[in-house]
Amino acid sequence: MNQATFQLVPMTAAYARTICTWQYDRPYAIYNADPADETDLDETFLNPDYYYYAVLNAQGDLIAYRCFGDDAQVPGGDYRTTALDMGGGLRPDLTGQGLGPQVMQAAMDFARLHFAPPAFRVTIAAWNIRAQRACQKCGYQPVTTFLNPQGMAFVIMMRDVGRVGVDS
Repeated sequence: MNQATFQLVPMTAAYARTICTWQYDRPYAIYNADPADETDLDETFLNPDYYYYAVLNAQGDLIAYRCFGDDAQVPGGDYRTTALDMGGGLRPDLTGQGLGPQVMQAAMDFARLHFAPPAFRVTIAAWNIRAQRACQKCGYQPVTTFLNPQGMAFVIMMRDVGRVGVDS
């Protein structure tokens, strides 16, 4: 897989507003934000404690976002193992094209420099096989599953920080 060039830049209100307009088809529609809800902007994307970043391609187009830390955790999960939690999303028109692992690899490279984590962790809805496969291509392995307070199943996946590159 060719490693594309991506840049992670601090989240801005303009990027966050754009991301809040992204609309995914079912079953991924659970990830849709309400563009009119300023809470998503202020309390999530623009909260400096959540470390949200916009992901730009080589042409400077917004193609994804990533977050690092507590906002990538899901209530009900066991997060006692020390690791950097990572979350994010890919622009809806780019999903299913194999770009996810490349964006994730760029985010891990960024995180190594800015957060120096002992390990990486992601929490994914158990039904989201596409995201789980993307994570596995980046070296993540499932470690546990759980139900959130609403009864939805999630899987926690982890990987060490030493591995570099995306599997094809």
